[in-house]
Amino acid sequence: MKTTPTRAFPYSAALAAGALLLTACGSSGAGGSGQAAGAGAFEGRGPITYVAGKDTTGAVQPMLDRWNKLHPKEKVTFIQLPTDPDAQRQQMIQNAETKSDAYTVLSLDVVWTSEFAAHRWIDKLPEKRFPLDRMLKPVVATAKYRDGLYAVPASSDGGMLYYRTDLLKQAGISQPPATWAELKSACAKVRKLPEAEDMSCYAGQFQKYEGLTVNFAEAVNSAGGTVTDANGKPDVDTPEARKGLDFLVGSVKDGTVPKEGITYLEEDGRQAFQSGKLVFLRNWPYVYSLAGKSGIKGKYAVAPLPGLNGPGSSSLGGHNLALSSYAGNKATALDFMKFFSNEENAATFLKDASLAPPYASLYDDKALIEQYPYLPVLKESILRAVPRPRVVQYGDVTSAVQGEAYAALTGSKSSAQALKDLQADLRKSTGQ
Repeated sequence: MKTTPTRAFPYSAALAAGALLLTACGSSGAGGSGQAAGAGAFEGRGPITYVAGKDTTGAVQPMLDRWNKLHPKEKVTFIQLPTDPDAQRQQMIQNAETKSDAYTVLSLDVVWTSEFAAHRWIDKLPEKRFPLDRMLKPVVATAKYRDGLYAVPASSDGGMLYYRTDLLKQAGISQPPATWAELKSACAKVRKLPEAEDMSCYAGQFQKYEGLTVNFAEAVNSAGGTVTDANGKPDVDTPEARKGLDFLVGSVKDGTVPKEGITYLEEDGRQAFQSGKLVFLRNWPYVYSLAGKSGIKGKYAVAPLPGLNGPGSSSLGGHNLALSSYAGNKATALDFMKFFSNEENAATFLKDASLAPPYASLYDDKALIEQYPYLPVLKESILRAVPRPRVVQYGDVTSAVQGEAYAALTGSKSSAQALKDLQADLRKSTGQ
């Protein structure tokens, strides 16, 4: 899924909220005593909790209501964390470090699996309980750590380029841009139109949070570079990585990205695009259905992200369901995870919230494609996607990326210096 929309909460507020939750729920929740970390004992039935970022789609609670109606003695309570993914991660870690059973099923960003599994904050799961063979292979890979299954894919995500079809057509442009140069050229033509003279060209997620890690990695990968190799070894101080970062920095400097774009999270960009302020927007598939309810209904479409010399690469996004090692009522939790992530519910989340399903068959369903024409583009985005660094020290890695990329975007460092410093930071964080 997306890196979770809307504005970031300060860490202090996140931790304070986490403390209130823990105080309210205690460490002896209604579901029985917590297990030791990584115990793998899937016993106990009764009430559980589902913990995720704030649901901006309105699709989650109806799904939980369906479960609760079918299982009145095993009800699920939805604990909504801040919308900022970094704050979500902090609260989940705090809950684990206190060995509280307040959290049962966790909605983890796909890049957190290794970290949570390595620290034994989540249980290793029985693979045979879930239809992994029907899911896209890159999506399943995000749920594994050292060949063990530690989470269940609930939704995937691939970045896409949203664009105004009406304005491109009026400007005589028949195809969406496949390269960064084509994007800037197309935007220059569109902005000559009277109705587009006050519009900005492009935005992504450039605030200093997880979304910046995603956008930075996409730019680097789309220029032929890499942040870390398959073994987690940093390799970011390269000419290719510099071309990617230079595109972002140059776009801020030359006005391709509006001045306020440096503050954008997912929701800021979505609202700007829907309100007619942007010609192009990089965002996740959840935007598609929401934009269709706005003033630009019927006036937009999606394409693969552009790159330096051709179509670029998305960062692989999405959310997986994991089981807290300290939770009670784990038998109920496993059943709920299977229910929440099944193919029928994946189709419902696709229809109601534009969430990318993990199941391959849904991308090839002709009826769904007719209703959701972006599915082929989304499937391509996911299959071509490059995972963010799969490292145990992900928190340190993403923090370093955010800091150095933001320094370059705001002009306090050159791209070359930021990448040099980032390489040193990543080597220290990963021990490589």
